[in-house]
Order: sequence, then C-alpha cells, then structure tokens
Amino acid sequence: MNRFSKIAINSLAQAGMRYMPFAEAASENVPLSRLLRLAFFQLSVGMAMVLLVGTLNRVMIVELEVPASLVAVMIALPLVFAPFRAFIGHRSDTHKSALGWRRVPFIWKGTLLQWGGFCVMPFALIVLSRQEYAAEAPVWLGLFSAAVAFLLVGAGMHIVQTVGLALATDISPREDQPNVVGLMYVMLLVGMIISALAFGYMLEDFYHAKLIKVVQGAAVMTLILNVIAIWKMEARDRDRARKRLEPDDDPSFAEAWALFMRGANPKRLLWVIGLGTVGFGLAEVLLEPYGGQVLGMSVAATTKLTATLAGGSLVGFAWASRVLSRGADPAVMAAGGALVGLPAFALITFSATLQSPEVFILGTLLAGFGAGLFGHGTLTATMRSAPAEQVGLALGAWGAVQATSAGIAIALGGVARDLILASPLSTLFGPATPYFFVYGAEFLFLAATLVVAYPLIAAKVYGAARSGTI
Repeated sequence: MNRFSKIAINSLAQAGMRYMPFAEAASENVPLSRLLRLAFFQLSVGMAMVLLVGTLNRVMIVELEVPASLVAVMIALPLVFAPFRAFIGHRSDTHKSALGWRRVPFIWKGTLLQWGGFCVMPFALIVLSRQEYAAEAPVWLGLFSAAVAFLLVGAGMHIVQTVGLALATDISPREDQPNVVGLMYVMLLVGMIISALAFGYMLEDFYHAKLIKVVQGAAVMTLILNVIAIWKMEARDRDRARKRLEPDDDPSFAEAWALFMRGANPKRLLWVIGLGTVGFGLAEVLLEPYGGQVLGMSVAATTKLTATLAGGSLVGFAWASRVLSRGADPAVMAAGGALVGLPAFALITFSATLQSPEVFILGTLLAGFGAGLFGHGTLTATMRSAPAEQVGLALGAWGAVQATSAGIAIALGGVARDLILASPLSTLFGPATPYFFVYGAEFLFLAATLVVAYPLIAAKVYGAARSGTI
C-alpha cells in the first residue's frame, strides 16, 4: 500500500509541475522557486505602472482636479528615460563592483530611485492640486516636485526591469530562456492585476491622508519585493572584483552598440519591434471609450476590458513560451502575433456595425493574444541576437524601442481621435468615425510590421532549407 501511495504522490507531483504555467523554465541548477522569487521585481514594476498610468491618472483628474493636459505630461515624463535603457543595459554588462556583481548594484539603484519617487509623490500631487493646506503653495513648487517624483519612479522602473531581465537571462540556460521570459512577463501582468484591484479598493474612500498612505505603502512594497528578488540571486565573481582596480579595457557604449548593430539584422528587428508596438498600442486608451460611446456598454463592463486584454496576453505568452522552448523561431512567432492582430482589430471594428459587445470582447481578447505572441517573439529574438556579454545591451535596446513606441502610440491614438472629432469627417460613420480611422491605422502598422519582418523569416527558412534541417 505504501508503495502505491508513493507512486501516486510522485505522479501527481510530476503532473503538477508539468502543467503548471512556465514550469518548464526551471532546470536542475535554477529551480522554479528561484525563478519565481527573482520575478518579484516584475511585481514591483507592474505595481508602479498601474499606479502611474491608471490609479493616479484618475485621482489627479477627478479628486485632485488637476488639468488633464498637465496630467498627461506628468504621466509621459517616465518615457524620457526609455531611450536610455540600452545604455543602462550596456553599463550592467560591463560593471565591476567591489563585491564582484554586475546586475545587483543597478537593480538596487533603480529600486532606490523608485522608492524615493513614491515617497515624494503624494505630497507633490497635493501641492500640485493646491487644495486644503496646500492652497497657498507656489505653483512652481507643485510642478517641480511632481515632475521630479514621476521622473524618479520612471527612471527606477526602467533600470530595474532592464537589468532584472538581464539577470534572469544570465542565470538561465539558453534553451530555457523563452520560458523564463514568459514567466517574467506573466508576473508583470499578475502584479498589474493585483495592484489595480488593491489600489481601487484602498482609494475608494478618498482623502489626502489616504493617498499618502497608499503611495508610500507602494514605496515600501517596492523595497520589500526587489530585495526579496535579488537576495543571493547573482553569484559573486572574484575575478571581476579584482579587475575593478585594473585599467578599463571594456568597450565603450558606442563601440558596443556598433558591434551589436553588426549582428544578424538588428536594425530590421528593432523596426519590427517599433512598428508592431505602435500597431497594437494605438487603440489601447480608446477601447473603453469605444465600448461606451459606440456600443453602449456600461462602466462596469468596459472596466473589464483591461482584464480581457491582459488575459489574452497571458495566454499568448504561455503559448509562445511552450512553442519557442521547443525550438520554434522567435521572428516567426513575432510575425504570427502581428498577423493575429489583423483579424482582432477587424472584429473590433465590425462590432460597431453589428452592435455586438460580444464580438468586441472577442476581438479585444484576440488582440491581447496577438500582442502576447508578438512581445514574447520580439524579446526572445532580441535576446538571441546578442552574445552573452551583450545581453543587457540587447534587452535595453528592446526595452527602449518598445517603451518609446508604446508611449508614442498611446499619445497618437488620443490625439488622432480628438483631431478627427474636430474635423468635417467626424460624422462620416456616426459615433464610431474617429475610432475607425485609428483602427485603420493599426491595420497599416501591423501590415508594415509583417512586410519588414518577412526578410528575417525568409532568410532563416532559406538557410534551414539549404542546411537540410527542413
């Protein structure tokens, strides 16, 4: 009986590990528990993203009565640091600390920047609103302090995420990296979902002291999560520590970038990342208004669209991780994601003609799935395009292009909608007119992504055919 019990228990354990999402990312040297602990840095980044783009966006406009244009500028400030992610990644590749670490010092510095920004932010926003005790505060003080707070949090987010992903790549075998990437981004989505629910609940009964508690609580959680993530995660390299005192023979950023650009079509890959990100991001801020104004959906129904989009992305990441870990080409996966986006936005567009919220929700879910495939494919392709000593630079380049393109797409989507509403074309297709133009632009960007990606795919397929592997 004991023998059969042991067999049953072992079978259940093995089955549980087999079907657990991204369990295949674990290896003998890197157990799943270690990867999950490292992924805590993504929880802190997801929390910061929700707080900046979602919760504080609404609080500043509604409760604090800050002009929407000023709010938009503040939220866009973290994007200032996005183009520097490649430089940050390069610095973490070549860093020599007295303790022999490369990645940990940068994650710690990013954590402190994020923590400092959150500590200052609630007071800065109250001064910016000029309410109650801050009614007599100088205008410049609110503007300056809020800008500094948003810049600090943005810089911290970009540093932590870029170097954290590089550290995850360092400790993982090459064949497991697609699953590791998927796990890291699933944790980002989990952090965003949990944070959105928690912040919404805690700020339901709003007052200034509550805002201070919530935002400074986020500062404390940032420290806790990131310290847990990096604790005993990176091995100390004594040789690297000794080299700190020797003449620096590492390539400069310009030299490293030139070397990276001499790789296998990196410029084309970066163009694919930029075009595809814009293609998926143009309508991101317009989904809820579209559902409400065109399809007559309730506020409760439209607020679930973010979860629907995130759920589609989660499935896309999971499926892409499984397929890529079996040897599939990441460029093909990215192109497949862009291809999935075409029928997704077709469904979203036609839902207005059919007046069908169900078709709209299905299109949103499919768009999230395509974005998950595209994001995982481009990130894995970028990681594999660089040698081990340039992983940080490659991930930084991906992050810089992706974050900058996403910010541009969100801004362009909102501006395009307002411009079309103010033009003579505003009533061409009824209330759906401005949205149809934006969705049409997404079609064009995704089609351009496929055109640019085709040589990457064709070259690899041709090379595989010549070598006899297909």
